[in-house]
Amino acid sequence: MIAIIDYGIGNIASIVNMFKRVGVRDVVFTKDIDVIGKCDKILLPGVGSFDNGMQHLKNAGVIDILNKRVLVDKVPVLGICLGMQLLTKRSDEGSEPGLGWIDAETLRFEFGPESALNIPHMGWNYITLKNGNNLLFEKKPRKFYFVHSYYVKCKNENDVMATANYGIEFTCMINKDNIYGAQFHPEKSHKFGMELFENFSKL
Repeated sequence: MIAIIDYGIGNIASIVNMFKRVGVRDVVFTKDIDVIGKCDKILLPGVGSFDNGMQHLKNAGVIDILNKRVLVDKVPVLGICLGMQLLTKRSDEGSEPGLGWIDAETLRFEFGPESALNIPHMGWNYITLKNGNNLLFEKKPRKFYFVHSYYVKCKNENDVMATANYGIEFTCMINKDNIYGAQFHPEKSHKFGMELFENFSKL
């Protein structure tokens, strides 16, 4: 069973539909501690601001059970967009501490006045696989749909699973042990998103 965490933030219907398209039916949208305590995998969605996301997690009362399932039980977890940023220690976007499961921080894109690049980074972009990857195996061209103004910078380069380029090369996928993150939106990324969700379901 895959538990999508219900904390009031995220594009839930699209995620559930994408799992159904790859044949995964046992998906629940929940903040029930007992259900989270029994699931095989966890998905942390998210859109919006960092502090708001952390406050919603606190209000939902799920941080303690998430820490246990991820850090102690080593259940695979996938953070998407803001959900990936919440895995880090902190963000330029606010003052709330993140979950801190990855030794990383979330930084704002900063481009000079001479740059023609807009913030947020929005649209399709190709990614480059870096280290060992359990979600995307072959190093073939893949593009995903992004909408974000902040990016994750890992302290340990071994935690960087893939990068993309938008003015700078930035981390767009992370992985440390059972912890995974994707800055882009797999649920909006058609066949490549389906590939990622299917592989996550098989971890």
